[in-house]
Amino acid sequence: MLSEYIKKALAKAHYKVLEDGTWFTEISGFEGVWANAATVEECRHELMEVLEEWLVLKIRDREPIPEIEGVTIKEIAFRSFAPTII
Repeated sequence: MLSEYIKKALAKAHYKVLEDGTWFTEISGFEGVWANAATVEECRHELMEVLEEWLVLKIRDREPIPEIEGVTIKEIAFRSFAPTII
């Protein structure tokens, strides 16, 4: 489901400590999905929120969402838009 997709995406995140001592993370292949925070835990939490918002925008705008390890999110066109998680 959606939580499985998010979990797999977060597992692809790359973390590093910046010169100012804060943590930075991003997910390769997910343009604009990154976070910066004082601790690694805060950084991961912020990244999850950014990823969730990014997914909502992708679904709303009907833009392609990358497949992760066989998990995809696809749109089904009905009278109203509803995403399907495969």
